[in-house]
Amino acid sequence: MVTMPLDESTERRFVERLQKHDERAFNELVEAYSPRVYRLVARMLGRREDAEDMAQEVFVQVFKGIGQFRGDSKLGTWIYRVAINLCKNRSKYLSRRQDDKQDALDAVADRQPLHQAKGVTSGQINRPDHMVEGMQIEAIMRKCIAELDPDFREALILRDVENLSYEEIIDITGVAEGTVKSRIHRARALLKQRVALALGEPLP
Repeated sequence: MVTMPLDESTERRFVERLQKHDERAFNELVEAYSPRVYRLVARMLGRREDAEDMAQEVFVQVFKGIGQFRGDSKLGTWIYRVAINLCKNRSKYLSRRQDDKQDALDAVADRQPLHQAKGVTSGQINRPDHMVEGMQIEAIMRKCIAELDPDFREALILRDVENLSYEEIIDITGVAEGTVKSRIHRARALLKQRVALALGEPLP
């Protein structure tokens, strides 16, 4: 069994096995990285129900693309980059679906004025503060992270959840160090504000 991360020479030999479609090597890769990939995509998507399928898709794409891996970065960094790009594409797709759904709801609302709506009264709508009281902090954090701009969410998760170095984040995202640090700083501030708002606390 190969233990990750690997030193440079061991990783190079391991990549060669992967590029030769060594099934045992691929199984070792999945076993070593699947927990981290699952955690990453679950945080990026904010939807645990989609995380397992997305994690599987990451390894499918890794298997398909390993022949193009040239070792310019660490293997783990490259896998994270594949995961991040897939999550961004998935988020865009979900966002478009949500926009289409909202357009349909708006059309229904236009056809049926609010004062004509039946079956719902204001007393049946839960107060936001009561809803928050029933949520755990972890759930609030996940929701608030999921609501961040994708670039901010990506930077925050890679740094504060995955504990990656700035150099690794730069390799994964392809953006300059100053931009990475700026996004992390801004993401932390926004997350702090959103969590405080969700908890009904004074904004920092």
